[in-house]
Amino acid sequence: MRTLIIVAHPHIEDSLINKRWVDELEKHPELYTVHQLYKAYPDEQIDVHVEQRLIEQHNHIVFQFPLYWFAAPPLLKKWQDEVLTYGWAYGSKSGYKVGGKKVTLAVSAGIDEHEYAHGEKYKYTLKELLRPFELTFEYIHADYRPFFAYYGIELNSTPEWIEQSVPLYLRFLEEFSK
Repeated sequence: MRTLIIVAHPHIEDSLINKRWVDELEKHPELYTVHQLYKAYPDEQIDVHVEQRLIEQHNHIVFQFPLYWFAAPPLLKKWQDEVLTYGWAYGSKSGYKVGGKKVTLAVSAGIDEHEYAHGEKYKYTLKELLRPFELTFEYIHADYRPFFAYYGIELNSTPEWIEQSVPLYLRFLEEFSK
């Protein structure tokens, strides 16, 4: 079964890392369903039923996004608020449609990894900053797995550095999808 990659990048055409990842993933339609929220909903009017059906059709789901002011881009938060509804994602006998599905994150972070630490500039680890995702997916009984992160785009934007991320991400997805 293919892995659903939900991409939430508000300016994918200007992206270095996320755009490169999407370009690579789209070369493998037999493995990945790439769903770009900002392209699907440029008016930010999410079709909840379409999104829920898409989730129901996949057992492995990756949310790919750039860390955006230490959180997810706004459309991804809106997606969570509107798609993960009572009676479907949680809270009734017919709920928990995401329950048991493997879920993870693939995050690009502008800052170097060492900056995300206690006693450093940003005070918190990336794992701590992403904890709301972990709690959300646990709440709806999804099988939340460790995330993938690629750090340092603000200082390392060479084509070589960007290309180094691609096989790392693909290996992560291969392991996640087993």
